[in-house]
Amino acid sequence: MPRLPQRIVCLTTETVEVLYALGESERIVGISGYTVRPPEARKEKPKVYAFTTGDIEKILAVQPDLVLTFSDLQADIARDLIKAGVAVYAFNTRSLDDILGMVETLGRLVGAAAKADAMVAALEEQIARARAIASARIAQTGHRPRVYFEEWDAPNITAVRWVSELIQIAGGEDIFPERAISPLARDRILADPLEIVRRDPEIIIGSWCGKHFRPEHISARSGWSTVTAVKNGRMHEIKSAIILTPGPVAISAGLPLLLDIFDL
Repeated sequence: MPRLPQRIVCLTTETVEVLYALGESERIVGISGYTVRPPEARKEKPKVYAFTTGDIEKILAVQPDLVLTFSDLQADIARDLIKAGVAVYAFNTRSLDDILGMVETLGRLVGAAAKADAMVAALEEQIARARAIASARIAQTGHRPRVYFEEWDAPNITAVRWVSELIQIAGGEDIFPERAISPLARDRILADPLEIVRRDPEIIIGSWCGKHFRPEHISARSGWSTVTAVKNGRMHEIKSAIILTPGPVAISAGLPLLLDIFDL
């Protein structure tokens, strides 16, 4: 199908993950330096950009006929590429439905719709299984644990929408659901850290965007000694490359980790 893109640059890791899973990795001619999935991509594909910074000439040098970007964070490079005459598809993934939709859309862009549909069906089945497990636990205990997910520690930024949805599916209760629906990180900043204390999470999950999560730093925060999660030592890390990636890995690997944490 020569009319479909043959030379694709992926500026975020989730589109690389999907194209490899669909058996279309040969179309990828450039990736972001932050790509982590699958591991072989870092060995096989040239790194042509970081995430929000880099040299557009390195992208143009691999002669892409399509560049895949993510959200407003890459709006500037998307604009510059369009001005340079390159086709750009900007995903704005925020929810689990958006993740599944991204897989379906990418499959159609490369002529692998049937494989993409099968991939989505498998992810939906995993979600359904996790929901059933969580429902059985809640029926047995009559309780959903209150969960605070911290995406960054200074300032305190709470969960993005797909993470909040995964927490709910796994049987937890996100203590800041009203923040999770915001597409912008700045709207998920908690100006008053003591509001977290007042909502008293029973479980704290940290995923500090590539920085190692330090439970002892949580415990040392002023006024946090009364928080149930701190008193009971229920502070856990899920790597950002898993849970904060708006791709299949958030479901395939992140959801089982949440189920395990909530089962402790």
